[in-house]
Amino acid sequence: MPSSPIMSLRPRSPRPRSPRHATSPPWPRLHAALTGCLLTLALLLPAPQVASDPLDLPDFGSGADTLLSLAEQRELGQEFMKWVRKSLDVSADPLLTDYIQALGRRLVQASRETTGRYDFFVVDDPRINAFAGPAGNIGVNAGLILSAETESELAAVLAHEIAHVSQNHLLRRFAAQKQMAVPATALLIAAAVLGAAVDAQAGAAALMGAQGALVQQQINFTRANEQEADRIGIDTLARAGHDPYAMPGFFKKLTQANRVYESGAPELLRTHPVTTDRIADALARAERFGPHQKPDSLRFHLTRAHLRERSYKRAEQAVDHFRETLEKGRYRNETAERYGYARALTRAGRLGAAAEQLKPLLGRHPSQVELVVLQSQLDRRRGDADKAVRDLKGSVGLAPGSWPLQQAYAEALLDAGEPAAALSTLERLIDRRPNIAPVYALMADAAGKAGDQAAAMRWRAEWLFRSGDLEPAIRQLELALRQPDVEFHEAAKIQVRLDELQAHERQRKARR
Repeated sequence: MPSSPIMSLRPRSPRPRSPRHATSPPWPRLHAALTGCLLTLALLLPAPQVASDPLDLPDFGSGADTLLSLAEQRELGQEFMKWVRKSLDVSADPLLTDYIQALGRRLVQASRETTGRYDFFVVDDPRINAFAGPAGNIGVNAGLILSAETESELAAVLAHEIAHVSQNHLLRRFAAQKQMAVPATALLIAAAVLGAAVDAQAGAAALMGAQGALVQQQINFTRANEQEADRIGIDTLARAGHDPYAMPGFFKKLTQANRVYESGAPELLRTHPVTTDRIADALARAERFGPHQKPDSLRFHLTRAHLRERSYKRAEQAVDHFRETLEKGRYRNETAERYGYARALTRAGRLGAAAEQLKPLLGRHPSQVELVVLQSQLDRRRGDADKAVRDLKGSVGLAPGSWPLQQAYAEALLDAGEPAAALSTLERLIDRRPNIAPVYALMADAAGKAGDQAAAMRWRAEWLFRSGDLEPAIRQLELALRQPDVEFHEAAKIQVRLDELQAHERQRKARR
């Protein structure tokens, strides 16, 4: 297949999806145009010649910066994530999410352009894809993490998406739709980013009013966005200590993958063509910084082994895979491969064999969070939750902000019959990291087992709110206040939070 662009910006028939995905939407022309301009790892079209400015950025003006208030931007992000959760399988695994968030945070801190909060999450989807949504919501498919041969390649993807967010590309792209209510705008964005995964009829209703202006400006605006995101992304990559050549390296790998897969090409290649000019331009930009061969972190390899193990439907399939790779020596990191083998054995119920694989790994890496958490899961599966509690107690004291460790400790406490202690552990965690939605669901469970129904409803309300379900959250708080034995100080906290959510609901209704 020639090395010319993989596809044009004209609509194409979508690849057949699994049954849980909707079929091709009834608005293919607009869908294709929007998908091309939105930010699902938009690595396309060559950039202009480099000028004297270090980043050589086009001037877009500041109109988008005042398009929405901060409150409206947050609401847009929440509404967008509601559609993401309805349409995609967003992982709640603390180890996977904590890793991608840590990598993303380091890039955000290194960037010269970023402000505000970013939220990185993993989508359990084998297709090679990633996307940026409003309010700093950046999703990465499991398939993309597995396709990245180095941590710098994965960081290159995230750096590119961070640049899209920091430069307000979504707000600029939808500036013409300010007259639309936030929920409709969120659906418009979700339909473009997620494509056929979003309900077709709902998407068509929201998209009709925007069709003319968006299609008219789509090509030039997309090219400018991508040029800007490329330059800022490579700069961020280098400033974070990663190899700037990882971005052109990833480009090249995508073109090679397209030649191999052809009509079954990765999802990312169907909407974002990569050209030889694009690879050459990225190489030229990388040469400004020079090579930097940063070693991959152990967490990167462990995360990929974790995802590989999960990719097999049956545990014995995963066991066979890791046993064979270990026997033949076909691995890049032995610790990660044995960790994946131990996870597969645990899922298969072969707990003794799993413990044998894990013991030497912990001996070499006693504080590695993935290994410590797996050991606690093994202990609990063996019916020895007390041992898991004892072993984790020291680890959680040294890492009070670690979501995976704190959750593992709380789960062990629950299994050991100590729900009140589990709840206290999670309350300390959210004091440090209040935006981890899955933790609130576990807190509700712990409070319920401790016999505090009002607290259970309070934490369930937080989980609903942070998942984008405002009205059910309000109802939970109202029910909590009606509980017969709610203590005064607990009732006061519930009332304050209820007042906040009700005010939030009134503001949302006023903007619609």
